[in-house]
Amino acid sequence: MSADIHQTVDAVYRSDWSRIVATLIRFFGDFDIAEEAAQEAFALAVRDWPENGIPDSPRAWIVSTARHKAIDRIRRNARLTEKLQSHVAAGLVPTVQAPADESGDIPDDRLRLIFTCCHPSLAGEAQVALTLRMLGGLETDEIARAFLVPTATMAQRLVRAKQKIRDAGIPFVVPEVDNLLPRLDAVLTVIYLIFNEGYSAMHGEALVRTDLCSEAIRLAQLLRGLMAPQPPAEVSGLVALMLLHDSRRAARLDKSGNLVLLEEQGRSLWDQSQISEALPLGAEALRGDAGPFSLQAAISAEHCRATRAEETNWHEILRLYDLLAQIQPSPVVSLNRAVAVAMVDGPQAGLALIDELAGDAKLADYYLLHAARADLLRRDGNRAAAAESYERALELATNDSERRFLERRLREVRSVG
Repeated sequence: MSADIHQTVDAVYRSDWSRIVATLIRFFGDFDIAEEAAQEAFALAVRDWPENGIPDSPRAWIVSTARHKAIDRIRRNARLTEKLQSHVAAGLVPTVQAPADESGDIPDDRLRLIFTCCHPSLAGEAQVALTLRMLGGLETDEIARAFLVPTATMAQRLVRAKQKIRDAGIPFVVPEVDNLLPRLDAVLTVIYLIFNEGYSAMHGEALVRTDLCSEAIRLAQLLRGLMAPQPPAEVSGLVALMLLHDSRRAARLDKSGNLVLLEEQGRSLWDQSQISEALPLGAEALRGDAGPFSLQAAISAEHCRATRAEETNWHEILRLYDLLAQIQPSPVVSLNRAVAVAMVDGPQAGLALIDELAGDAKLADYYLLHAARADLLRRDGNRAAAAESYERALELATNDSERRFLERRLREVRSVG
């Protein structure tokens, strides 16, 4: 029974953390209070639900419990007594126990949370990091991985960002459409990083967290609708990119939960309805002022158009990576471009580029660099060097499915014959 309760609590956390925290921020206007109260409520659920049963609406129970925990916390703190009274007088602490049902056709608390975190007064990286923490429920080390920085550095950024929002009194609202553009780049980046964490989870057994992927797609589509009838190209590009990636979800793991590379996936398992929805959006984005998401969507579209891996147009993919490297140069883009070069000009050409990238401190502990290097060495027939790179990738990988894949490849290159 206890295991079932823990699984239920974990499922509610994964699916509803962002809704719960966003609702509490609307109630109290304070990020720390909202987050701490939500964490207390989840901890109480682990103790209460085995005895009293799982409530009919677990999310409503968590919100109600967290709300009372927050009020108790404020009352216990003499310095915040006046703040509580002002919140009550202003109607910011409602008497309703359960959050209202949300409709997908209006901006909800989660969209308000994104735009609050992405206020122009915050530094760009702080905007993204804070939203990943508050909306996606990602741990500090997971966010640090997305930015390729130490965990301690990211923790400091999160503290400073929350402090600035509190001190500046940044409102918890979605700006008018005319005022969305200054925050748009950060908002799109946030949504994509949430999707990325869902698409390739950092920790645990599961490679894919479908809750995060679905939430990111939903938010991007909501944002696109908010900016209709002529949404910016990058909004459409992001929706297309995530749909194309997500369309391959069913083919990414075999029946045993092992990772399957793109070139080995059963393409009949790809979701053709998502691909059909995404391709026109990607084409629409390229007709506009194509940015990073639009170009990445175009790259993903090339993969999805190929009925067999051998038919993939790698020359076009390399051309698109060349454009992407011009407008958004980064170590990760350079790494992906190196793989495309290898597919066009051979493994040694790609290895030369990867070896140059290995000197970048940001990629030194990035397991995908070592995994990509190992794969190209394997393709080039250098099994001993490939084994060394697979070993290094294994030291750095934290997801169980990815680790099993690397272990399998390592055994292959070590085998004789």
